Amino acid sequence: MNQLNKMGGDERFDHRLLSSLNQNIPLNIQQLKHIKKNVYLAKINNEFQFIVKGFSTRRNLLIQDGFTSTLKINDFHNTYSFYHGLPTLYFESRHYGYIEYIKNDSIPFFYDSINNCQDGLTLLQKFHHTTKKMVGSYKRLLPMYDLQNKWRERFLLFVKNKDILSFYIPKEIYKELLSWGEWSLSQLEKNRVDLSKQPNVILHGDVAHHNFIRSAKGELNIIDFDLISIGPVITDYLQYANRILPYIDWSLHDLAALEPLQSYCQQKIFLYALVFPTDIFREWNRFIKESAFHNPNHIRSVFNITICQFEKRRAFVQDIISSVNS
Repeated sequence: MNQLNKMGGDERFDHRLLSSLNQNIPLNIQQLKHIKKNVYLAKINNEFQFIVKGFSTRRNLLIQDGFTSTLKINDFHNTYSFYHGLPTLYFESRHYGYIEYIKNDSIPFFYDSINNCQDGLTLLQKFHHTTKKMVGSYKRLLPMYDLQNKWRERFLLFVKNKDILSFYIPKEIYKELLSWGEWSLSQLEKNRVDLSKQPNVILHGDVAHHNFIRSAKGELNIIDFDLISIGPVITDYLQYANRILPYIDWSLHDLAALEPLQSYCQQKIFLYALVFPTDIFREWNRFIKESAFHNPNHIRSVFNITICQFEKRRAFVQDIISSVNS
């Protein structure tokens, strides 16, 4: 009997998807396990065997399929492959493809140790080394990433949301967050030429811990290429640094001990950008956009990065400003 293990999402939709898959591909999928939006784990013969993922357009599906294939051709094997033996499914405005399932280690990858932080960076550096060679082939297929415009938009939306944010963020903290953002953006604008000197690569765009999977064999893999774009290599490293800083106690010293961040932490353009509280602006803007006012998990998360970590982040910002002014 076909089953569906519901982990969020619309259960009726998921049942219809399961039925449609079994009608259109020559497999008997026993169960779909909802992983996240538009992503499912498919069980066949009592074993989870592959990922079913929906894309907004067939073009996006084909780009990611081609991208992962090109990574493998260029000897980057630390990711999944798309399966080509099954017909893609168009179902309720999405195009579904089939992706290799990497069975993960019993302990999920997380930025909770220096070793894991370094392992992720080492793999990301290897990824960039490969995608740097692929930029020319993907210039017409992928968007260009403009860090300053992206951050400026994020900053202005945070300012626009001031009236709502005043119910959640103390006035003095809000003002200080704005001052960090303004200072960082102004320094990036003054030193725009330094940013333009950074080599372009195909950026991953979402280096959160859940996009790294350590396989049962102990090999680290990088997954989920929904946000790939072309831009300065520094962009992924800035996001990565921002992700791991809470786990290394907002220590600039510990951050600079990691390769390849050691060399980046000696560049003023990198330090200017580290001051920008991009995670706070992003998450509060999303909180308001999604009207998550009654979601305790979301509230807890944004309070943690904004209020609970504020004093450590402030010391970190002061450390950077002292460093660039010395």
